[in-house]
Amino acid sequence: MEFNNNKIFVLDTNVILHDYRSFLSFEEHNVVIPITLLEEIDNFKRGNEIINFNAREFTRELDRIADDNLLNKGTRLQSGGFLAVATDILPDPDIRSIFRNDTPDHRILALAYRLMKEYGSGRVFLVTKDINLRMKAKSIGVQAEDYETGKIKNIDELYTGKNLLEGIDDSVIDLIYKDGKISADEIPQIENPFPNEYFILRNEGHSILTVYCHQENLIKLVEKRRAYAITPRNAEQVFALNAILNEEISLVTLSGKAGTGKTLMALAGALEKRKIYKQIFLARPVVPLGNKDIGYLPGDINSKLDPYMQPLFDNLSVIQNQFSEDSAEYDKIASMVNSKKLMITALAYIRGRSLPRIFFIVDEAQNLTPHEVKTIITRAGEGTKIVFTGDPYQIDTPYLDSQSNGLTYLIDKMKGQKIYAHVTMEKGERSELAEIASNLL
Repeated sequence: MEFNNNKIFVLDTNVILHDYRSFLSFEEHNVVIPITLLEEIDNFKRGNEIINFNAREFTRELDRIADDNLLNKGTRLQSGGFLAVATDILPDPDIRSIFRNDTPDHRILALAYRLMKEYGSGRVFLVTKDINLRMKAKSIGVQAEDYETGKIKNIDELYTGKNLLEGIDDSVIDLIYKDGKISADEIPQIENPFPNEYFILRNEGHSILTVYCHQENLIKLVEKRRAYAITPRNAEQVFALNAILNEEISLVTLSGKAGTGKTLMALAGALEKRKIYKQIFLARPVVPLGNKDIGYLPGDINSKLDPYMQPLFDNLSVIQNQFSEDSAEYDKIASMVNSKKLMITALAYIRGRSLPRIFFIVDEAQNLTPHEVKTIITRAGEGTKIVFTGDPYQIDTPYLDSQSNGLTYLIDKMKGQKIYAHVTMEKGERSELAEIASNLL
């Protein structure tokens, strides 16, 4: 292979399945695609999940830029780097003596190891989202790293969407209660707020919930509202419901641990605003148990999906049970489900559709990649509202973490947009037992 004098990056299959354009993200450096990667990609081309889409798009993208030199020799990219598909993946006696099984991972590792011996350990890097493979590489002297594009550097500084400000004058709080608003310039503690950022203004005797309105440069009162018989129990839930019910905000993210009411607030708000939307979609990504596809489960597709969708039905049941069984409101929810005005389903069965005038709730969004989140949002039609909920610290997929998942990425990139609001929810409201377990276990 002919390389320039810059670094050499050997890609693992999971990097491509995470971002099909990842091989174009290494600027002036050299990128090596093992032939093993192409063989593995073939196994993912069929299906409706995002990894299947990425597998197909990667093949198309590679075919678009490929020339006669792509195999082994390499072809120059517009960025100045080189791209090559390595076909000469030969068994390495050192690798065989350490890792006896002939697996795709070990073949890719063997290629990186051979390139390291040929070009030097300072130039060759294995790029993989598999932590175990990175450890294996480092154990034999091969530098290895995660694919960092779309990864948030400091999760501790992630935008929370809310602030507690102490020492606010009584006159300011009284004026907001009286007029419902005040100029942001009259509160010196508020500096460079983001659109739709929430504030708890407090002093020793009083407090008030507010939100910043960017276009008018005003701090406005946020009143506690009920939504379809659900009453917020804390300031965070009040803020969340305010964002969900605000028709000028078309994208909302709610993050927080289990039991903070993220999905419940989103669903209650959707039901409250049901008349202005054609449908309500409540969906979540299916993360197979034990890394097995749902096809392994018995029954038809509905039976296979039931275990994954049950938490969503539980939230709907909580709302429905606020009413007596013979009430019109109770029957209305059942009617909406039967008529498909309200749909609870796996995300894969909605992805790819155009979504005009839809209230779309995406639960467990931390299990999505940044590209998946982008794909969902770009499907939004006129009049559609999307709410993403999830816990960035509760990842169920092997190649995402708190810094690289789609929910974290979305919060970081969208802050400051006038049609976006975010609330980090920290206080659990399920029960004292659930709160203790969430904090201690």
